[in-house]
Amino acid sequence: MRLDEGTSGVFAIAATPFVPGGAIDEASVDRLTDFYVGCGVSGLTILGIMGEAPKLDQAEALALSDRVIRRAGVPVIVGVSAPGFAAMRGLAHGAMASGAAGVMIAPPPSLRTDDQIISYYRQAVAAIGADVPFVIQDYPLTLSVVMTPGVIRSIVMEHRSCVMLKHEDWPGLEKISALRGFQREGSMRPLSILTGNGGLFLDFEMERGADGAMTGYAFPDMLVELVARAGAGEREAAHDLFDAHLPLIRYEQQQGIGLAVRKYVLWRRGAIAYETQRAPAAGLSAVARAEIDYLLERLGRRDRRAVLG
Repeated sequence: MRLDEGTSGVFAIAATPFVPGGAIDEASVDRLTDFYVGCGVSGLTILGIMGEAPKLDQAEALALSDRVIRRAGVPVIVGVSAPGFAAMRGLAHGAMASGAAGVMIAPPPSLRTDDQIISYYRQAVAAIGADVPFVIQDYPLTLSVVMTPGVIRSIVMEHRSCVMLKHEDWPGLEKISALRGFQREGSMRPLSILTGNGGLFLDFEMERGADGAMTGYAFPDMLVELVARAGAGEREAAHDLFDAHLPLIRYEQQQGIGLAVRKYVLWRRGAIAYETQRAPAAGLSAVARAEIDYLLERLGRRDRRAVLG
């Protein structure tokens, strides 16, 4: 169940369910895990940015990881990004002891130069151990750290335990092409590339050489179908499916309220009992909820999965 450079498919970025008072909703954790697996995902990623990981203490994070890993029956990647390496080590070792497939590490926003980024991952690997498979999270729009294809290649070539890139650069299609070009010329070993950004560019990312998606769009079953159709060479069918969902994907990508939108749709789909976020958080107005309902109603005319009653 460990990650390797051949990992592909859809890894759903899992939301973290909370009850209205802010405690973790364990019943909904189980329900949501079953929902994702029932959608046909290849794996799950928990404690990411959209999983509200910074709002959990380490004991909560480890307990949540253990619960999801034991229930899922598919590979689980655990986000272990932390301000210090001691906390990262504790999360990584605890997650792997529970049976995680690997961990995901995002660079801290303070990094600016190529050398700083490469050095950071060198120190991170030293902290968690070279035997722990890890994912580079490349998300400059949120993390403000820009990784060039050359920097990513350097990290991959220095660390055999680096087996995957979570690619969320925007625009980023040329970066995928550059990395696959490195592989073809033999200057970089194989690397799994799963893409994020809510699936906003997944239609063309698959054509550029992505192995699948790692994102939290509230219709993971659509992502699974799109990746399968793209892999089968069904270009028109893949784009038609993507086009039907694009208005909702776009709406969910709004900065500041994207998680609120996602949790609202997951609640509408019956995957969680409450749409609660742990404070601090931005909520949805009645007007926003009505807009989402309208988008779901329109989507339901083309994809029955969005007919929610």
